Amino acid sequence: MTASLLVRHIPAFPDSALADLAAEPPWALTAAAGDVVRRLLARLGADFTVADAVAVHRSARIEPGAVLKGPLIVGPRCFVGHGATLRGGAWLEEACTIGPGAELKASFLFAGTALAHFNFVGESVLGRGVNLEAGAVIANHRNEWPGATVAFRHDGATIETGCPKFGALVGDRARLGANAVVAPGAILSPGTVVPRLGLVDQGVSPDLR
Repeated sequence: MTASLLVRHIPAFPDSALADLAAEPPWALTAAAGDVVRRLLARLGADFTVADAVAVHRSARIEPGAVLKGPLIVGPRCFVGHGATLRGGAWLEEACTIGPGAELKASFLFAGTALAHFNFVGESVLGRGVNLEAGAVIANHRNEWPGATVAFRHDGATIETGCPKFGALVGDRARLGANAVVAPGAILSPGTVVPRLGLVDQGVSPDLR
């Protein structure tokens, strides 16, 4: 089941720079985010400016006050607002928006995806055209279960990631309303709409595994 999760939720995955990882479960991709992005850095062309393992396409726009920590790739026509933070190994494919005050960690964003402002997204893979309204969060760590790895329910089965941190795989064109929360360990089908103040929690406690 896990071998096709990325392609099922992001059909363009096999045509992307991440194509050789299409058979990986998403939590394996995010757990290795730093190494993955470093490998991608070595393949970039002359349209990118690279310094300290941070690559920014010449058509991207970075506002003053944004914090960019490598390894990081900011693709063509992307926008990063003031006060935004990108860290832990992050990849923005094309025309992505990281709005003011948003934070992206160890995550992969496909074309046209936007974090409006004051969002947190950690250890996640977001498909094309995903939109997070202000304050929406994709959490990556279960502090209510100290020491537990992330496990969750999907398609009637319990998936044990084996990872201490994993946020979500979010399918193409999903929408998260303002101040919505996706708890650690989730898969959102393409076109999913999470209402404002909504909660998605597919987690499985250690007592039930």
